[in-house]
Amino acid sequence: QVQLVESGGGSVEPGGSLRLSCAASGNISDSNTMAWYRQTPGNQRELVAAITSVGITNIPDSMKGRLTISRDNAKKTIFLQMNSLKLEDTAVYYCYYRRTIAFGVPVGDTYWGQGTQVTVSS
Repeated sequence: QVQLVESGGGSVEPGGSLRLSCAASGNISDSNTMAWYRQTPGNQRELVAAITSVGITNIPDSMKGRLTISRDNAKKTIFLQMNSLKLEDTAVYYCYYRRTIAFGVPVGDTYWGQGTQVTVSS
């Protein structure tokens, strides 16, 4: 089992910044991918940013330039720095974990955090 605990959400004005954290605990594999997804009511979760245990990142083009994902493997924690926040960034942000094998192929169960609310409003 893996437990994920997010923190850092909150309310911010457009153009502001937030830094989200996700601490993982439990049976953490040395090889894994962790990521941030977000979801708004009535919509599917969408990928915000992902990072492998060796630091390879994946950020959708629509979000590049405003987001930075990083991780501290010793602390089993990932971070999401969000700058120049827009109204449409308002969502619940979820942390994701999955073990990987060779070539980053995901295997086993997918784990999600409980979510943290990010609200961008003026």
